[in-house]
Amino acid sequence: MKHSRLSALFLPLLAAACAAPMASRAPVAPVTVGILAINDFHGALEPPKQSVLAPDSKGDFMLVPAGGAAWLASAIDAARAKYPHHLTVSAGDLIGGTPITSALFLDEPAIGVMNRIGLDYSAVGNHELDHGVDELARKQNGGCVQHGARKPCQVEQFKGAKFALLAGNSFKPDGSTLFPATGMRSFGSGPSKVNVGIIGLTLKETGGLIPPEVAKGLTFADEADTANALVPGLKAQGADAIVLLIHQGGFTKGRPGSNSCDNLTYEIRQILDRLDTRVDVVVSGHTHWEYVCDYSAYNPAKPFLLTSAGLWGKLVTDITLEIDPVVGRVIAKRAHNVIVQSPSYAASTSTIQNSDLYPRFEPRADIAAYVGRYVAA
Repeated sequence: MKHSRLSALFLPLLAAACAAPMASRAPVAPVTVGILAINDFHGALEPPKQSVLAPDSKGDFMLVPAGGAAWLASAIDAARAKYPHHLTVSAGDLIGGTPITSALFLDEPAIGVMNRIGLDYSAVGNHELDHGVDELARKQNGGCVQHGARKPCQVEQFKGAKFALLAGNSFKPDGSTLFPATGMRSFGSGPSKVNVGIIGLTLKETGGLIPPEVAKGLTFADEADTANALVPGLKAQGADAIVLLIHQGGFTKGRPGSNSCDNLTYEIRQILDRLDTRVDVVVSGHTHWEYVCDYSAYNPAKPFLLTSAGLWGKLVTDITLEIDPVVGRVIAKRAHNVIVQSPSYAASTSTIQNSDLYPRFEPRADIAAYVGRYVAA
């Protein structure tokens, strides 16, 4: 009788004690992170009066007017709204090779636009170095020190980029990089916390694409070798996903459209074929082409998601990563290019009209007003 009473007392306590560890091992849901990506913006503050080739309703293709900083901001805002966790990134050439509205002012308004859009990271492209290392450092840090013939801070006191420039394979004579090689961003908390590592690279041929006086003393290392050397460090810091921003790209042939990837060619393929498979996404640029590629179709051993958003802010790439925080890796990834549809415009032989087949964005008022100040100036 005494034994039965003890059993009745302690068995519920034992069951509760066993249940606690089981509860602590409850499944943790994957964490979704949205990445909004651009490349080769080239200071296109106003709509460039250019278009994107897109499928129409009859199985053919049509031209859709696209671009302009205020419309780009609205497109990015709309994409971000889907994601509690998100990053906005660029694969380089935000500045340089720019229209007069940006170029006259040393591309300060292009940086100002990206600050307002909320860019987080950008790789250094070759055009970022058009006016030299010191001027690019001013773009990052702010200030009005003059480094060339053109006077800075003509419209406003320039405060510098709020986003981080990354230049992992661009080296000074002392062996240090021009800017940090990597970045890391964390999302969520507790068991659901995930870390996304970012690598930023330019193309190794940059030295031949910039003024000789700028290139003197700089070296640009192999892209794949550099990325592969950086991946273990990011993993050691706890990166669950790795995104490579690289100012090098490819071309496609055959079926057109910003989300196709037929017959991918050019330098990016040689890089990807040697790249560490722990990289999950490669955001590319430089070729001014547009594509979304499952690279495993070209090399099954290299299952990268490869993207490019063309140029001039005509597209923004909407990338979705599903990250398992328990095993610490990406379990699903997908992307598509969103047309930054802006007002119709008169071309040489016709008017390029808007289309209701694709989202129509209103210009974001604060950025339209900011751009307007530089247009007036």
